[in-house]
Amino acid sequence: MGREFLDLFGDWADSYDDAVAGKDAEYKAVFEKYEEILEEVVSLSQGTVVEFGPGTGNLTEKLAEAGLNVIPFEPSPEMRLIGQQKLGERVPFLDGDFLEFKLDEGADTIVSTYAFHHLTDEEKGKAFSIYGNLLAQGGKIVFADTMFETKQHYQAAIDQALDKGFLNLAEDLKREYYTTLDVLESLLTSEGFSVHFRQINNFVWIIEATKQ
Repeated sequence: MGREFLDLFGDWADSYDDAVAGKDAEYKAVFEKYEEILEEVVSLSQGTVVEFGPGTGNLTEKLAEAGLNVIPFEPSPEMRLIGQQKLGERVPFLDGDFLEFKLDEGADTIVSTYAFHHLTDEEKGKAFSIYGNLLAQGGKIVFADTMFETKQHYQAAIDQALDKGFLNLAEDLKREYYTTLDVLESLLTSEGFSVHFRQINNFVWIIEATKQ
């Protein structure tokens, strides 16, 4: 469910915004075009937006500024606190995750950035099943995350990180549940979604999946 990584989220909370700004050399390529990624997710969103894993609230803030009704679910108390400080009373940050959340209204779009890899492929499938039941026809899932075209591309990314001495990045890539485009497409189409992928940098792709 991703909650096994809560200690990591807590440790990263205070430095996360520095990392996305490119100040951590190991993760600079991962967060390349970060603002473009957020803007693209916002541009593809509509109506009431449920956000999973908002972290420190960077995407949340942009969604709210765009006039969208955003409902963020964040499992990390440390991340949630920072996000709430940014948004103030405009948007309440709720305790929840991709699979366990309490939603009192409908949703038109489900979004996430840099978080879906905390779920195993099996859990990803369960999440898409939940969202398929939650969204009406035309509703969308818009996720930006590190993913790979093939298992060979995934292994190459680990090898390149090790060659550069980026041991934290290499360990991250090996520890978490990064997956491939074909797996994600199969999981989504089986739940009645049409799927479009767009690559933004060497690590991050945007998934736009529309409920048919």
